[in-house]
Amino acid sequence: MKTQRCGWCSNDPLYIAYHDEEWGKPEHDEARLFEMLCLEGQQAGLSWITVLKKRESYREHFFNHPISEIASFTDDFLELKLSDTGLIRHLGKLKAIRDNAIAWQALKAQVGDVPKWLWQFVDAAPQHNDVEDYRQAPAQTELSVKLSKMLKKNGFKFVGPTTCYAFMQAVGMVDDHENNCQFKAS
Repeated sequence: MKTQRCGWCSNDPLYIAYHDEEWGKPEHDEARLFEMLCLEGQQAGLSWITVLKKRESYREHFFNHPISEIASFTDDFLELKLSDTGLIRHLGKLKAIRDNAIAWQALKAQVGDVPKWLWQFVDAAPQHNDVEDYRQAPAQTELSVKLSKMLKKNGFKFVGPTTCYAFMQAVGMVDDHENNCQFKAS
């Protein structure tokens, strides 16, 4: 019997693994949440599969390091990373990862538990949406607009409302799996 997945999931094994094992599953780990927030920002103007194919390079250069270390990366250090084709070679996006690490640390100093702070936007529980067809799912919501404003107020970059909604979907704050997808939470 054929596995029923969301219509956006292609036959690419990387995409299938992402859909089946990650997307829409509640994530509370601080490092993973930080990684996903930054990766969603890297996607701006590109397809998600482009980011997925480069994720291991991003982990090597950024996300395998503590957030505090990422926060210390200099502009010169980030400019050197532009030569790596394993990354999206956009200096503003690379600087945003460092700037988001700085903002994350400042937010942590202010609120203590950043994952808990993020999850409070959905009352600490995943929102399960009725999605007949992925093309009917919103690109942003009132909650993603609110999250975006709060993140920007706290110094985060590349966190517009659409990016924030994609982040919320990715980390399971919202479950937008299509109703007929076998991976939709019950």
